[in-house]
Amino acid sequence: MREFQVFVKPAGAVCNMACGYCYYLKKEQLYPDHSFRMADGLVENYIVQHIQTAATPVISFCWHGGEPTVLGLDYFKRIVALQHKHQPPGRRIMNGIQTNGILLDEEWCRFLSQEGFGVGLSLDGPPELHDLYRVTRGGGPTHRETMRAFELLRRYRVPCDLLCVVHDQSVTQPMKLYRFFRQIGSEYVGFLPVVERVEGAVSAHSVRPEALGAFLCTIFDEWLRRDVGRITFQFFDEASRPARGLEHSLCIFRETCGDIPVIEHNGDFYCCDHFVDEKHRLGNIGEKPLADLLDSPAQIAFGRAKLDALPRYCRMCGVRSMCNGGCPKDRFIETPDGEPGLNYLCAGLKRFFEYARPQISRLASQSGSPVSADRITRVAPKISRNDPCPCGSGRKYKKCCGAGS
Repeated sequence: MREFQVFVKPAGAVCNMACGYCYYLKKEQLYPDHSFRMADGLVENYIVQHIQTAATPVISFCWHGGEPTVLGLDYFKRIVALQHKHQPPGRRIMNGIQTNGILLDEEWCRFLSQEGFGVGLSLDGPPELHDLYRVTRGGGPTHRETMRAFELLRRYRVPCDLLCVVHDQSVTQPMKLYRFFRQIGSEYVGFLPVVERVEGAVSAHSVRPEALGAFLCTIFDEWLRRDVGRITFQFFDEASRPARGLEHSLCIFRETCGDIPVIEHNGDFYCCDHFVDEKHRLGNIGEKPLADLLDSPAQIAFGRAKLDALPRYCRMCGVRSMCNGGCPKDRFIETPDGEPGLNYLCAGLKRFFEYARPQISRLASQSGSPVSADRITRVAPKISRNDPCPCGSGRKYKKCCGAGS
């Protein structure tokens, strides 16, 4: 059995927010008249199957949504009790949960801390950027509640990775985002660029490829100057992995995909979080074992198609190992020579990877060993305190992002 991870959605697409860019809310339509709560018997069935299928010493569970915390704390206490009940001797069980944080309180955080949960918290930057799209069902702001959750998680020493969705407005303000995450003491930040197709085009809140490239390069430079070893940015870690002799940890940059399927609230198994539709529903764990679904010809073919359909333009690309064509959901434009299947974000991703590669490669060759984060230091171009600030504010660096440095 190959290694795998599963995004389990015990509450389906149900959420207490209505984010403007959310691709999952509409999945409720797949299950009309359903009660979106994974039944206790099905939860136990899944936990048993997952444990039996996992081949690693540490067995990892990932609870996603929608918003999984809408099911309540007692629901997750039951999950942990079932995991303890079926935990094999000599093996560890770990849990991760992705949340908007709105429902987290001290009782929740005590539980998450005591049970060793890792938390992914969705936070799109300062309020003027976060509250543009991350709103309540009634359209109200959510930044204050999200920050309250972040502080609670930190107080209870719960490992917390931040997930920042980069949209049409924030992509043009990289240093505003950077300053915010630095100021609040972030330790790990993942960027998720919005790409949403609407009637053959992309939505207004989707990022533009060239803007994404500039965004990543600007943040990369500032990170090199100030925060290597203090903040981990997922994009930069992934960019360095080929030079470090490591496989990509982020599925979108691997050669093939299919190792992170979805299990919905009723046990339905889908190929991927971005392909939850009837075409990519391969079965139900109540009718077919999880192990068989993971290794089914259809799931293997889904993952292999990412490589098989890679355009020649990508195969010949100098930074292919850093990108591998990106996420299949975004591969809907043509290459310069007219071949289909190019990633919509290619221009931006390619600009960043080409920009970052020399620094990372030089450090790898100098060290003679895989690059570690604390060795990537001070290799960005020097900016004088009187130079224009790279954030584009129009002010001098010493009066803007360089203040206090």
